[in-house]
Amino acid sequence: MDFEIRIGKWVEELVTFMLDHFQPTFDAIATVVNGFGGAIDFVLVGAPAWLLIGLIVATSLWRVGTGFAVFTVAALSLIAGMGLWTETASTLGLVLTATLLSLLLGVPLGVWMARNRVVESVVRTTLDFMQTMPAFVYLIPAVMFFGLGRVPGILATVIFAMPPAVRLTSLGIQQVPAEIVEAGKAFGCHDRQLLFKVQLPNALPSIMAGVNQTMMMALSMIVIASMIGAGGLGNVVLQGIQRLDIALGFESGLSVVLLAIILDRITQSFGQTAAAPRPVRFAFLRRFLPVPAR
Repeated sequence: MDFEIRIGKWVEELVTFMLDHFQPTFDAIATVVNGFGGAIDFVLVGAPAWLLIGLIVATSLWRVGTGFAVFTVAALSLIAGMGLWTETASTLGLVLTATLLSLLLGVPLGVWMARNRVVESVVRTTLDFMQTMPAFVYLIPAVMFFGLGRVPGILATVIFAMPPAVRLTSLGIQQVPAEIVEAGKAFGCHDRQLLFKVQLPNALPSIMAGVNQTMMMALSMIVIASMIGAGGLGNVVLQGIQRLDIALGFESGLSVVLLAIILDRITQSFGQTAAAPRPVRFAFLRRFLPVPAR
């Protein structure tokens, strides 16, 4: 053909423009993310292994049951026995940081998306783009804007993992039965009360499913982000690939799988609890809102 559409060149010029004019903003974002992620990493990596294992096992026992608590003890003991506990704790810190940031951005965006048709159409198209873009592509702008290390790894993970939180929050709010919403309005709820006391509580199972999916996607992306120095088990996996070390690769991969199973079952339990039927669905409104006089 006699013509070219240089989309890549335009994007490159846009990135160059942003680097020239918004570098202080990127530095501020990097400082906040690094401080937040560093604090979580300091607590998890610095805590004694027995204490962190005990907390995770206690959570497993509380949320899932005795059988899964026994599995958690065995899995975490195996990870520690393979000499990968520090890397696992670091990976857990990265996953928690990326998940919390994804929820901090994704849940409000999902609420806005559910309550505004124009925002819904724009955000849905953007989410389609985010979810179909190959994960490795996110590493390029992350490195260009933030260099190498933990910060670009976390931010690339946030972009990759946030769509389920947005979609399932929006879906949960939109699927709240109309009669529940009408009951809230009948008791005098204004928009904010309707959102926080009616729609969000009833959408909680869907939102928790979004939390679960976001955490699982964050864990998968953290391994890929090791290519830009994110750290944790991803670095060990990468070392195994570079050295063709089958033993190291298998042990680090097994540690990722075991951590994923533990996080998946624990986060799923919150969604299952939220989905349990409530015997009285509207009585709580009477405690907060008087019935309007006729």
